[in-house]
Amino acid sequence: MQDRGLMEFPVSWEELHRHAKALAWRLADHTRWQGIVAITRGGLVPAAILARELEIRVIDTVCVSSYDHQAQRETVILKPASGDGEGWLIVDDLVDTGRTARLVRELLPKGHFATIYAKPAGRPHVDTFVTEVSQDTWIYFPWDIEPRYTRPIAELRGAR
Repeated sequence: MQDRGLMEFPVSWEELHRHAKALAWRLADHTRWQGIVAITRGGLVPAAILARELEIRVIDTVCVSSYDHQAQRETVILKPASGDGEGWLIVDDLVDTGRTARLVRELLPKGHFATIYAKPAGRPHVDTFVTEVSQDTWIYFPWDIEPRYTRPIAELRGAR
């Protein structure tokens, strides 16, 4: 990723859990949710945490394909959710360019869209989020990475 000019932001399981709970606190004062619609695959883990924290038992999915390992491609709905989203909490891990969010909002226009992380281009499409990151940041979620040695920043920049 360094050669593409993107900053890397690895997120640990503990950090993700802490941010998901912060999102739950922000959503706790809203009306009682009929259920959660998790956007697959990234929204599945945050949706599980929110379901526990908000005592929501009904979970559906919107299955979307828009990323490969490190790049966006055409967004395709593989499985929609039913209804117009009224009373439903739509959950994803991240809103990046907003393409997926726009597509899901077309399917569920009355849903409340919540993410843990939001980039500036996607932020207008989200009702509630926890952390804003710059557009030039690539987030590595804990399910994407394994613990490994990393070189010090000074070494990466060529300083000694």
